[in-house]
Amino acid sequence: MRLKLSITFVAAVLLAGIAFVYIQQAKATDPRSQAVNVSIVVEQGMVTLTDPGRLLFRNEAPGPDYGKIASVSLSDPQGPRRISQLRCERFYTSAGRGLCLAESPGPLPSATVATTDSSLTEAERIDVAGIPNRAKLSGDGKIASWTTFVTGDSYNRSGTFSTRTGIMTSDETDTNIEDMPLRIGGRQHRAEDVNFWGVTVAADGRTFYATVSTGGQTHLVKGDLVAWSAEAVRENVECPSLSPDGTRVAFKKRIAQDGARPWREYVLDLATMTEIPLAETRSVDDQAIWLDNSTVAYGMPDGEIWATPADGSGAPRLVVRQGSSPSVS
Repeated sequence: MRLKLSITFVAAVLLAGIAFVYIQQAKATDPRSQAVNVSIVVEQGMVTLTDPGRLLFRNEAPGPDYGKIASVSLSDPQGPRRISQLRCERFYTSAGRGLCLAESPGPLPSATVATTDSSLTEAERIDVAGIPNRAKLSGDGKIASWTTFVTGDSYNRSGTFSTRTGIMTSDETDTNIEDMPLRIGGRQHRAEDVNFWGVTVAADGRTFYATVSTGGQTHLVKGDLVAWSAEAVRENVECPSLSPDGTRVAFKKRIAQDGARPWREYVLDLATMTEIPLAETRSVDDQAIWLDNSTVAYGMPDGEIWATPADGSGAPRLVVRQGSSPSVS
């Protein structure tokens, strides 16, 4: 028994160390991605999820407010920010509801998933295994989804990571959807290495898109929460995010197997399956969001939020310094 406990402890330490190394290696080398000393102005006022025209995000500014959920006006996103008392690793808001994925203290990597009301008051909480990675709500705020890393380090090396992706509705909570029947290439697919992550739910409350990894390949899958099934519809799609009109998904596509810039952000037209490379050429390791039907936003490893047109035109623009995990009230 003592030996088993020692092995478990060593595995946990190695996991935490590898995850730290992954985060450091993921930092982009583009000059725009280097850390910048900036002065953050904090204004008085509550952070609520029903104020129109505000961007919610995780505050990355060093100090006592690090990791807390903040908001800024979309008309002046680099202006004064309001800061709440809620601290999360990943956060998302939709329809006046919040979803907070936070680390839990303890000898093994674990996390808490908490939903909040519009004042960021906790409504429901569950404990899950792993290191926080992705969190998202459906457009109506009724369906929550999240992903944690439970073993291995990252997406960087095929076959060396494992995820747990959960979905919570008003009626049911499933902390690991890997038991969902999956079809790839028109055939039922069963394998021990199946991993789901990056769920995004359509307006009908049952259709969803996600990434599935198996056999060293990643796939965009279209799923049905009522029929409890999923089918692969395209290869090399990670972290999809549905547009507000439900016609496209923003996603990250692997364009290199190794190095510091393995991914590029694309938009996929779901009707024609046409891919559009976005103007952002740095590696984006995030589940992007849509500021509106024509603009995609995403966090960068150095703690900045950027945006770029969804049609591939224009150029990336800085939205928020020292912020991550954006979403729109």
